[in-house]
Amino acid sequence: MTRSYNLIPTSPLQKGATFHKPRQALPEQVSADDPSPQVMTDFQIVTAYTIFPLETIEDARAKMIHRGVHMLLVVDDMNHILGLITASDLTGEKPMQVVQHQGIRYSDVLVKDVMTPRERLEVLCMEDVRKACVGDILATLKAQGRQHALVVDRTPDRGQRLRGLFSLSQIGKQLGTSVETIAVASTFAEIGAELGR
Repeated sequence: MTRSYNLIPTSPLQKGATFHKPRQALPEQVSADDPSPQVMTDFQIVTAYTIFPLETIEDARAKMIHRGVHMLLVVDDMNHILGLITASDLTGEKPMQVVQHQGIRYSDVLVKDVMTPRERLEVLCMEDVRKACVGDILATLKAQGRQHALVVDRTPDRGQRLRGLFSLSQIGKQLGTSVETIAVASTFAEIGAELGR
């Protein structure tokens, strides 16, 4: 006995048609005592935007503007995380230092030249984040002098998979206040650079 299947009607794709974009609905207003996942961008819901290390910082700026984000993950062709680049990296002193040290034009500065490499990134574990409140995340970001905090899940083989992101600007928006951190030098080289100013 053979089952017959129905043809589904088709129609032309209309001009101006668009597509669904994953969007996470974060609460508009939170307090410092609310659960921290309420202010976390969850990469199980929204797409993490990426860039390759050999793209220019102008490419990075254009991607950030187009996507409406202030940070991109720097990845290799296997999607392994090599680091991250933020809007602050593009507008700060790093690009001009690269121009001076390498003797190149600003338009030739690459993402790899100004990104924060993976080795210098610290992450929060999702298990800890689930138990934390918004105030705990703020205290952590302030203590580290960071604008962003990455969150990882553990894989069955005890590896890490990036799960989400906390952004100081997003938390401030949801709290209804401006939140600032002071950059904290974490290596002797950074301390020396700060003292040399």
